[in-house]
Amino acid sequence: IIPTYKDMYVRAQTLDSLVVLLKTTQTDEVLNSAKQAWRNARRPWEQSEGFLFGPVDTKGIDPNIDSWPVNKIDLDAVLNGNEELTKEKINQLETTQRGFHTIEYLLFGENNTKTAKDFTPRQIDYLSSTTQSFKEYVFQLLNSWDASGENYGANLINAGVTGSSVYSSQPGAVQDIIPGRINICDEVANGKINDPFKEANRQLEESQFSDNSNADFADNIRSVRNLYNGVYGNFSGKGISTLVAAKNPELDTRCKREIDAAIEAIGTMLPTFGQAIFINKENVQAAQNAILKLRVTLEADVLPLVIGN
Repeated sequence: IIPTYKDMYVRAQTLDSLVVLLKTTQTDEVLNSAKQAWRNARRPWEQSEGFLFGPVDTKGIDPNIDSWPVNKIDLDAVLNGNEELTKEKINQLETTQRGFHTIEYLLFGENNTKTAKDFTPRQIDYLSSTTQSFKEYVFQLLNSWDASGENYGANLINAGVTGSSVYSSQPGAVQDIIPGRINICDEVANGKINDPFKEANRQLEESQFSDNSNADFADNIRSVRNLYNGVYGNFSGKGISTLVAAKNPELDTRCKREIDAAIEAIGTMLPTFGQAIFINKENVQAAQNAILKLRVTLEADVLPLVIGN
């Protein structure tokens, strides 16, 4: 968990730096770098959505980072106003007027066609202050978990022993971890994919401005894999797999296989998710089914086994 948030903060800093550069060097080259930096920052966040418990929930950080859909009407009203767009002003706005998707909307434009010359000075100011706000919320999240800050992570590490003020037992900690994975599988399959797919309405697609939805969905399932295996990037530790494999190796193998299959199925929703819901419906349905299959395994098989450990 902590390595994921550390990575996200590094990437948020890079995004902020490139937006600052865009203010003084308004070129397509800088804009494209900022767009890629947004995608890069998005990855660890989406890979954290399998564990949206603790400070991200109790401190209300999640909506400040990732509220959706963007309130374009009120956002445009702010852009058409004349009040100075400082970070403090942005923090006073509704969460649907800041965070990831407001930054996405400002960087990519309505149809992912925005160029550097399309920016007004007011849009640049809004983007810059929103990115600063975003970076600070990411730091708040990291600081809440890290040992150098508020050290919420110690509650998981010391679950069941002295040093955890939150979890009196390891099964209690697991009860926070596994349901998060079940929930993200449900959200991706029955919400993020299902809503725009069944309604044939791309306006219901979450990362529609950047065409980043397939990456978002895959990273959501990678969040399940990361916690299950206890890995993130070069970091490796103990995951739920350790507990499952000790009691039911066959289930452990099946769960890992279903995680990989779900990620692979998401990758077949081509050319983009926003197009696939109209022209590649079979693969969209297959991806949805693969995620739901994983959800059932986690809920019906993995959770009871581990809680009873």
